[in-house]
Amino acid sequence: MITALMESPRRVEGQRVTGRDYVSWSAINTYRQCSLRYYFKYIEGLPEETVSSSLVFGAAIHACFEHHFNELMAGSSSPGLDDLLEAFWGAWRDRNEEAEIVFAKNEDLEAVRKLALRVLSAFKQSDLANPLGTIIGIEEELRGALLPGVPDLLARVDLLTETSDSLIVTDFKTAKSRWSTHQAEDAGEQLLLYSELAKELAPGKRLRLAFAVITKTTKPVAERCPVSIDADRLTRTRRIVERVWKAIEAGHFFPSPSPIACGSCPYRAPCRRWSAIEPMNR
Repeated sequence: MITALMESPRRVEGQRVTGRDYVSWSAINTYRQCSLRYYFKYIEGLPEETVSSSLVFGAAIHACFEHHFNELMAGSSSPGLDDLLEAFWGAWRDRNEEAEIVFAKNEDLEAVRKLALRVLSAFKQSDLANPLGTIIGIEEELRGALLPGVPDLLARVDLLTETSDSLIVTDFKTAKSRWSTHQAEDAGEQLLLYSELAKELAPGKRLRLAFAVITKTTKPVAERCPVSIDADRLTRTRRIVERVWKAIEAGHFFPSPSPIACGSCPYRAPCRRWSAIEPMNR
């Protein structure tokens, strides 16, 4: 059975095109934002020489949340703020060893320290730190086939909790400002796909989706932003994944200039050297 799965056409094709027998939502989203960036990252495997401080900050905060919920899941008391800050700087240092961290204008390590302190304090004081139900998964990897001809989707779910009647899928985000209901729904494509993989974990139970959003502001706000499960929206999202994968298979890669995204892109140098006559398929 396992051998048959590993040799299925969709996995073989994924391995041939990208060197992986799966796709992730972050990879699909990268292609949608800039197909050439996808090519450099996921096909050529070029190292990221630089990374923006905002991305590192978000990943380090996620490491804090993971540590917090792991302690709760183990039956321990909630970690203190100093403990969470230690986890934050551990994750920050690990990323700094992989690539140069580029700070925004008028930003430095002291500003990052103060922001991390505010965000983590807001988290600990919010309901997000004590989720309803029983924690059954933290940074849980789920994998499955969603569409014929497309490699398996590999999802990493930040938090899975279970109540007497529901399975709750939560994804944590840091944001510059509070999310509106429309923003949460617009970002919900990711959770809709994850719901297709998660529903097998608790058959017969209601599935609930939400983003847990904490603002990176002077006075951070931590709140849940529910995402509705809509069959038409899910179908649309599946079609997007299918068409993106077909474009990847066909070797459609090209630059997508953006005054916002290009400034922090780690592949600016190879992008400038890129020529439209270069062969893009392996």
